Amino acid sequence: MQDEIFMREALDEAQIAYNLGEVPVGAVVVFQNQIIARAHNQVETLQDATAHAETLCLRLAAQSLANWRLLGCTLYSTLEPCLMCAGSLILSRVQTVVWGAPDPRHGAGGSLMNVFINHPIHQVEVRQGILREQSADLLKKFFQERRKCKISLTS
Repeated sequence: MQDEIFMREALDEAQIAYNLGEVPVGAVVVFQNQIIARAHNQVETLQDATAHAETLCLRLAAQSLANWRLLGCTLYSTLEPCLMCAGSLILSRVQTVVWGAPDPRHGAGGSLMNVFINHPIHQVEVRQGILREQSADLLKKFFQERRKCKISLTS
């Protein structure tokens, strides 16, 4: 299935983030069945709270197309977008967003809130749960390791 192929590419980006000590979220933007942008979280690396995989990927996609309107594009993310990223998807006019794992703490696609439903500016098609387990497992592993590290430092 095409969604799984592109989500595996997003998972590759998430693994890069994991290896760098970043929260392991990855994203790719696809236009006409070709990946035109890829990114991973760089919040810690860049010391920038907005350096989420999705926003970085949207910026690169806009550069690739020389247009901020990403009409006909699909963004694949390993994690449900937060409010900031969901807003960026809407404002960028992305056609479809596909994500793996839900984010009950920050998810703006239905877990915490849903900004995609009946939005007055732009309707984004949503598909969720693609490679959910693989996406969630990488996040769980990352945060378990972080907790172990904190326990070791305080012991």
